[in-house]
Amino acid sequence: MKISKAAAAAAVAVALALTATACGGSKQDAASDGGASGGAKDKLVVGIKYDQPGLGLKTPDGKFTGFDVDVATYVAKELGYEPNQIEFKQAVSAERENLIANGDVKFVVATYSINDKRKEKVDFAGPYFLAHQDLLVRADDTSITKAEDLNKKKLCSVTGSTSAQNVKTKLAPEADLLELGGYSECLTGLENKKVDALTTDNSILAGYAAQEKNKGKFKLAGLSLSNENYGIGLKKGDKELQTKINAALKKMVEDGSWQKAVDANLGPANFKSEPAPQITEGS
Repeated sequence: MKISKAAAAAAVAVALALTATACGGSKQDAASDGGASGGAKDKLVVGIKYDQPGLGLKTPDGKFTGFDVDVATYVAKELGYEPNQIEFKQAVSAERENLIANGDVKFVVATYSINDKRKEKVDFAGPYFLAHQDLLVRADDTSITKAEDLNKKKLCSVTGSTSAQNVKTKLAPEADLLELGGYSECLTGLENKKVDALTTDNSILAGYAAQEKNKGKFKLAGLSLSNENYGIGLKKGDKELQTKINAALKKMVEDGSWQKAVDANLGPANFKSEPAPQITEGS
């Protein structure tokens, strides 16, 4: 009888151990399924711009449109997410690194130029688009035809953007720099003659100039002041996600979806984009 009790106790102990192991395994599996690496997923939070027509725009009815939105949606699909599982979160220029570092977003697709300073804080996939810095001026302004003409004039850009500093330090050191929270604010200042020019990437400026409410008000100066390679920002050290996003971007170009998205979003502004750049990050 004593032997029977001992055997029963041992059996119970083994059963409990197996149960604990199984439970531990299921928790680990559930945790791994929630990320971008596969399995059943609830949602994917992606940072985009809300105020850039043709690139990343939140419309009054709550929808999201633009080239960056299409890129983000395509990448999400390749990671296993349907459009209704994507949650877009506003990523203003000055907050992109913080959003990524704090885990508020999985990645950022927001006209995010790759540079060494940013790569100290985040990693990038891509690039997926090549833009050039340009100037937007009032349609009737003939005084600004080159970057040096900005000396003694008021130049607007957004906080956290590299564009204005590029002009200030390299091209027009006497420009009066005004940094605001968003491009829409700069555009209002330009229309009201509070500033003389708005500088950022030509793709962004073309989107604003092409809006119905802005037609005839502004013009691009047509300058290529820098090369801006847009990348997808993600948490530093996440090589697995970087590799998967790069593969998605490559597939998007190869199957024609990239060009289709460019034409649909930037074509109406008569914007002539560069060919899709070669992917360099993570290689």
